[in-house]
Amino acid sequence: MTVNLHGRSLLKLLDYSSEEIRYLLELSAGFKEQKRAGRTHRVLSGNIVLLFEKTSTRTRCAFEVAAADLGLGVVFLDPASSQMGNKESIADTARVLGRMFEGIEYRGFAQRRVEEIARYAGVPVYNGLTDEFHPTQVLADMLSIQEVFGRLQGVHLTYFGDARNNTAHSLMVGCAKLGLHFTACSPQCLSPDPSLVEQCRLIAQQTGGSITLTSDRAEGARGADVIYTDIWVSMGESYDVWEDRIQLLLPYRVDSELMGMAKSNAVFMHCLPSFHDLETSVAQDIHNKFGLEEMEVTDQVFLSKQSIVFDEAENRMHTIKAVMVATLS
Repeated sequence: MTVNLHGRSLLKLLDYSSEEIRYLLELSAGFKEQKRAGRTHRVLSGNIVLLFEKTSTRTRCAFEVAAADLGLGVVFLDPASSQMGNKESIADTARVLGRMFEGIEYRGFAQRRVEEIARYAGVPVYNGLTDEFHPTQVLADMLSIQEVFGRLQGVHLTYFGDARNNTAHSLMVGCAKLGLHFTACSPQCLSPDPSLVEQCRLIAQQTGGSITLTSDRAEGARGADVIYTDIWVSMGESYDVWEDRIQLLLPYRVDSELMGMAKSNAVFMHCLPSFHDLETSVAQDIHNKFGLEEMEVTDQVFLSKQSIVFDEAENRMHTIKAVMVATLS
């Protein structure tokens, strides 16, 4: 199959076929090899704009470094330096930016906002994170898993924590598309969106993957190749939800005991940032209020040889390069 993604936006992985996602991963591996070897790969020209309504370290740096390596200029706009949704509608902002830039990245809140930008921009639009989906993260995750196991088909990934969030949803889609076995291990009240679960189960039937939901910690870890977790309160949620979320999710913290229930060669993954110690102001606040020194993962697991979290972080850059080259070339 010849893959042609020219002019396409990346809004969610549901919009891409299994073959198209594998193509992006193949491109990503190639760009990583070139970067590691110090070989120049300035294969694009023009400029992209980054629209950030939510802050980020990895997403912003990954897009900016990826664009610079490829030969693209970058303009960064945050809410204080843009009129989008304030004095100017999203549609009008998209129309203007689409005439000035070759591509637009959006990181913010509702999925409908990035989809509206894509509807009116006339150029490729990339979802750097919305409340519903986080496709660039999962591309990096899949590249990381492939590097460890030499394959994606048949790998068993279990996500522990709030399985309703954007990363969990995108992981479930990515696993279904690529034939992985996905398990969401969470309290029932924090299970993934039921309609998305059914959609992913239909996809998995065609790819050899599977989708499983459980609230049993041991069942979730048993046979897992990958143990994945995320912070317990997503960006944009009220600080008031911490107490209830801690009570619900403390049994699902990833610790050495849980890793011991998985396969002996299992790896630990996290999209970052992580509250695994007291070295951040948020973690200090949580510690002062609730007495926790670690939250979704223990420091021992986070810094262990099984942890590949910083490989994931680096791979954001390589997979974003692949998306831009595939859609802008």
